[in-house]
Order: sequence, then structure tokens, then C-alpha cells
Amino acid sequence: MAIIKPAFSTTASLVLIVINLCQLIHGSYADYSSGWQIAHATFYGGSDATGTMGGACGYGNLYSQGYGTSTAALSTALFNNGLTCGACFEMRCNADPKWCLSGTITVTATNFCPPNPALSNDNGGWCNPPLQHFDLAEPAFLQIAQYKAGIVPVSFRRVPCVRKGGIRFTINGHSYFNLVLITNVAGVGDVHAVSIKGSKTGWQTMSRNWGQNWQSNTYLNGQSLSFMVTASDGKTVTSNNVVPANWQFGQTFEGGQF
Repeated sequence: MAIIKPAFSTTASLVLIVINLCQLIHGSYADYSSGWQIAHATFYGGSDATGTMGGACGYGNLYSQGYGTSTAALSTALFNNGLTCGACFEMRCNADPKWCLSGTITVTATNFCPPNPALSNDNGGWCNPPLQHFDLAEPAFLQIAQYKAGIVPVSFRRVPCVRKGGIRFTINGHSYFNLVLITNVAGVGDVHAVSIKGSKTGWQTMSRNWGQNWQSNTYLNGQSLSFMVTASDGKTVTSNNVVPANWQFGQTFEGGQF
């Protein structure tokens, strides 16, 4: 995946922060002080995690996006309708000496584990509300538990995400429908508001289409583009003119970072 890296600025617009604040009020904020919580974990995707590609966050190929096999699909109670996509969780197997392995893992939320109301919460309906559950990529699961366990109790907590390089913006869609996938976000990891500015427009708030795909219906062809990204903790990074005027749909550009 070719990534273009123009210059960027980390300055933020106070006006846009105020505008975006209303989008943050109803979202969940990363709380690193809440301590460890209890959940359960299963696994999916095969030994090479190829079955985890794609997913409800829209990240596509998790290898090329840099997430690798340290990923998880979240139950409804954790997924927050997609707003938790990109968040990082530290996890350890807990209170099951028969199946647990020592140590911890850190995984990124990249997918949704759908509920199965036909099964009871304690017999197959692991992702049913209100359960907190992680369906881990198989290689990640095998770092904390044995394969034959199938499902294990875990302790988990939110932790800051560590990424290489800047936030990535992949522009998909077509004229009058710009669908921007946002990936590789450090800090709290989960994006809750995005604004876009063309070289011929002012700042405009984007709407979240699905996962971490953000939408603008403004005609922006032939304009250099800037992005303002606000995470769940209210912090904002502005990448000015991160996309040159000769951009094409399908390209990925790299901007600032938290």
C-alpha cells in the first residue's frame, strides 16, 4: 500500500472542537484509570488470522494496515456501534489454571462479534448483550490460553495505542461521495469526529458512514485536502494540506499523529 506523506500541522481549530464536541458527548471515552475489568475471550480467523480480514470497522487487510494478528472482534457491549474501532486493550487470561497461559497481550478492536439470540449467554451466545466479550484472532488467543480451551475468562483494560507513522487517510468513493477510511491512530485509538477542508472550502464536519469510514458529500476533486481528527478523549490532530490537489480515489495519505 503506497502512502503519501505531505507536511502536516498539529494545530487545532477551537471553533471546530466546539462543533465536534456534541458528537463526543454521546460516545464512550477511554478511561485508563478504571482498572481491570472482567470478560471472556474466544478466537476465530484460523491460525494465520486470514479469516479476520475485512470486518465491521472497515480496515480491510489488517496486515497491510499494520494491525497484524493482534486484533479482536468486540461484543455489542464493547463495540459502541463502531465507535470503539481502533481502540487498544491489554488482556490476560484469568482464573482458569487449566487453560490459561501467563503474560498479557495488547489487541486492537477491528471487528464486531454479533449476538446470537438463538443461543444462551452461557452456551454459545458469548457476544449477546450485556456480555463483555472479545473474539480474538487465533494467534492472539494462543498467547494467553491453550487452543483446546475454546473460551476463557479474561481481565482487560484500555491502554494507549502505539503506532508507527502518522494517521492514514484512504480516500474511496466518487465525486460528491468522498468516503475516507481512517487508520493507524495512536493514543486512545478510537476516532469520534472528523472534519475535512478543501483548498476551496472551509472546514466541514464529516458524518460517520460505518466503522471508521467517514463521509463528505462535497465536490472536492482537484483540491488539496486537510483533515481534523478528534479522538474519544477530546484530543484533536489537524493535518493541513495532507492530500495534494492531484489526488485520486483509492490513494492513501499520511498525516499527523496523537
